[in-house]
Amino acid sequence: MLKSKTRWVVKETVSSAARKLVEQLNITPLVSILLVNRGIVETEEARSFLFMEDTSFHDPYLLFDMDIAVQRINESIANGEKILVFGDYDADGVSSTTVLMTVLKDLGAKVDFYIPNRFTEGYGPNEMAFRWAADNGYKLIITVDTGIAAINEALLAKELGMDLIITDHHEPGPELPEALAIVHPKHPESKYPFKELAGVGVAFKLAHALYGRVPEELLDVVTIGTVADLVPLHGENRLIVKKGLKKLGITERPGIRALYALSNSSPEDINEETVGFMLAPRLNAPGRLDHAAPAVELLLTDDFEAANEIAKEIDGINKERQSIVNDITKDAISMIEAEFDLQENKVIVIGKEGWNPGVIGIVASRLVERYYRPTIVLSFDTEKKLAKGSARSIVGFDLFQNLSTCRDILPHFGGHTMAAGMTLSLDDVSELRTRLNHLANTSLSSEDFIPITEIDANIPIEEVNLESIQELNLLAPYGTGNPKPKIMIEKLSISQLRQIGADNKHLKVVLEKEGSILDGVGFGMGDYFHQVSPLASVSVLGELAINEWNNVRKPQIFLRDMKIEEWQLFDFRGVKQWNKWIPFIPKNESLFIVFQHQTLEKLALDSLQFDIVEMKDETQCLELQIDDRNIVLLDLPTSLTKLEMLIKDKKPSRIYCHFFHEQDHYFSTIPTREHFKWFYGFLIKQKTFNVMRQGDQLAAFKGWSRKTIDFMSQVFFDLEFVTIEDGLISLKPVKVKRDLVESKTYQEKQQQITLENELLYSSYKELKSWFDERVSRTVEHEEEMTKWI
Repeated sequence: MLKSKTRWVVKETVSSAARKLVEQLNITPLVSILLVNRGIVETEEARSFLFMEDTSFHDPYLLFDMDIAVQRINESIANGEKILVFGDYDADGVSSTTVLMTVLKDLGAKVDFYIPNRFTEGYGPNEMAFRWAADNGYKLIITVDTGIAAINEALLAKELGMDLIITDHHEPGPELPEALAIVHPKHPESKYPFKELAGVGVAFKLAHALYGRVPEELLDVVTIGTVADLVPLHGENRLIVKKGLKKLGITERPGIRALYALSNSSPEDINEETVGFMLAPRLNAPGRLDHAAPAVELLLTDDFEAANEIAKEIDGINKERQSIVNDITKDAISMIEAEFDLQENKVIVIGKEGWNPGVIGIVASRLVERYYRPTIVLSFDTEKKLAKGSARSIVGFDLFQNLSTCRDILPHFGGHTMAAGMTLSLDDVSELRTRLNHLANTSLSSEDFIPITEIDANIPIEEVNLESIQELNLLAPYGTGNPKPKIMIEKLSISQLRQIGADNKHLKVVLEKEGSILDGVGFGMGDYFHQVSPLASVSVLGELAINEWNNVRKPQIFLRDMKIEEWQLFDFRGVKQWNKWIPFIPKNESLFIVFQHQTLEKLALDSLQFDIVEMKDETQCLELQIDDRNIVLLDLPTSLTKLEMLIKDKKPSRIYCHFFHEQDHYFSTIPTREHFKWFYGFLIKQKTFNVMRQGDQLAAFKGWSRKTIDFMSQVFFDLEFVTIEDGLISLKPVKVKRDLVESKTYQEKQQQITLENELLYSSYKELKSWFDERVSRTVEHEEEMTKWI
């Protein structure tokens, strides 16, 4: 067997709906299945999803308070009032600030931006910033990507004589701020048809309303913020990113072009992955370690030379951020391993003084990947007696909902189902841990802590072709809510399997079934080379792509996981040096077995750090539990019966065969009945014969081996035809005719020859069949039983 790394959950397809889309849209079965499994079953909905460029953006005035916001901004511009755009320090906040600054400047406003310092001010609007704005003559504050939780700050703005317009997308709490206008897709009174806009998406809608047209020239920046904030990429977000990626491919913004150069990204090849993994982390970095202002300046500047300088500064900050993240992650893992019982801590709440609060969200994500449980990472400020943290969750545990039950100890928190940020008293950290673990214990089962991989489709290998893979591009851009399709293909044979790359880190495989062939590459999966046996039936999970080499285009699957549901045989017969194969056996899951005590000394296995079980008799073989374990057969059993007892009606995961032995019985001379007849006649003539002194001479005379002479002598002794004393053979009167097979020595010889023939000198396929006949009975029985369950 080969266990998958995660739980594979395959979406069930309504086949009739998929067939309808194939017929009405003239698309491949693969794409139709993926659409149906994404909940897109109606023809027009599917057409709109695949060909979204023809779709229009929603009317921005469907957003609650949009008319009030536009009217007040226009009044402010007309009156020459100072406007302050108040943003957030992440990539969504940076891009939101850039969008609104661009629009307001273009419309002639007197406008500046303000982004709070993560370390001295914390998240969102704050009293110090608002008092500074009032002192400096600002009459209107417009928040972007923040503000929905600013209850006290809204009252302060009113008290200070400033109007406040909030544009945000984070979850609204039970109480809303008393602002002049709240432009939010999830406002309780909003009629806006799409609720999942990023902060920059809301800023884009405000820009749309202010201009009176769709400002598509802003879509390059809007796309960066939308992808970076991991909002669902369906509906209007999908339209933004689909159009925006094209804008990013031709953008002339100096800041973005400078980021391309630093990240070795080609504008022509830009896609959502480039944005998410190359551009967004760099725009996030300044706000994580210091202040986000340079990121906004980078996107706003028209000067290429200035852009290059800022981009270099930001890239340096990003490298520093990566180093800090690595150090904190190592520190956190050490603390968890030493101090946290994961059976009791269904939710990890961990913190330390000195951890940089700007990167702990990334650390939380890494800890979720490692331990797969909701995780909060906190930075302790012992002087202020505060803990500032970021949380990441798993499927089934709604962070916002569960944290909302702890509002009495969370004076500041906000976020989504899967991610959140918070500030609380150091004295309440333990209480938060206790409460969240209580909530997790009541809502999560043990299965919830096994990572899930949702598989979009289980398809036959023959449906993987160039046409279907090319058509997959219609489903892009991929992201949250519209992930890159993960495909499962079952019960495949492996015609080629090899390690590739530096240190053999990667895997190259050729998969085959009924004449259809598919190449596969598994990055970081090189170890699987030692875990897949030649005749295994493999199921794979991965992402389809087209491999182009020397002008030849072929379908390919990028492997993400593999599994083998049947037991596997690994053949190391004849490999004398154990250090060439034993290191690749997963020792914690394996039983190492010997049948003969002297094997331990002869193989010199003392230096290996594993327990060896010695099988002394058939009863012990029968009672040994090997279900779901790997068994390593280090030496040849003394009888087939022992081995049969060991595996009979059991379900091993893998069997590794080494079968060490010293003497080959199969290739030694096997005396025929004519041999025995001649030797008996010889003894009749001689009366007595000293086999110790004269055995070699007789063997040479007859062209036999000395072992043949000794073997026949022992057989005659077993049958009581002769006596043997100190090597002297004497005939005994034969009273009853006896057959050779009555000799125990003769039987053991025949049994050993049969054993060697079955186990040592059989082909791999023959040996696998031998085990299958004995192991598969239980498996077949279970398969029959499951039909009735």
